[in-house]
Amino acid sequence: MKKWIFLTLAILVEVTATLSLKAALEAPALYAVVVAGYAAAFLCMFQALREGMSLGVGYGIWAACGVALTAVLSTVIFHEPLTLPMGIGIAAVMGGVLLVEIGSQQAQNTPDTAREQKEATAR
Repeated sequence: MKKWIFLTLAILVEVTATLSLKAALEAPALYAVVVAGYAAAFLCMFQALREGMSLGVGYGIWAACGVALTAVLSTVIFHEPLTLPMGIGIAAVMGGVLLVEIGSQQAQNTPDTAREQKEATAR
């Protein structure tokens, strides 16, 4: 459970840092939020990995959620466009991450045949 909390925090602070990067163009003091946010995001991701999250799944979810949240929030905050092709792209990224997660689950449930063969040979 902790790994998901850390991953969620990594996503939230990374999106905050990214949005602050755009806002810092008008208010340079926000560059401190950018630096702190990115540092915190990497520390939270490190903790998620330390708690047992697989890298491919964690990074995929982090990236996909970051893209989606940043696109939606930049529309709300900065009035940037969110077009149909952009929405399709976001959906495609999220679909790809879902496939990585499904593949990861299958890999965890499939016995490692190479390891089994090595153990059988050693006997």
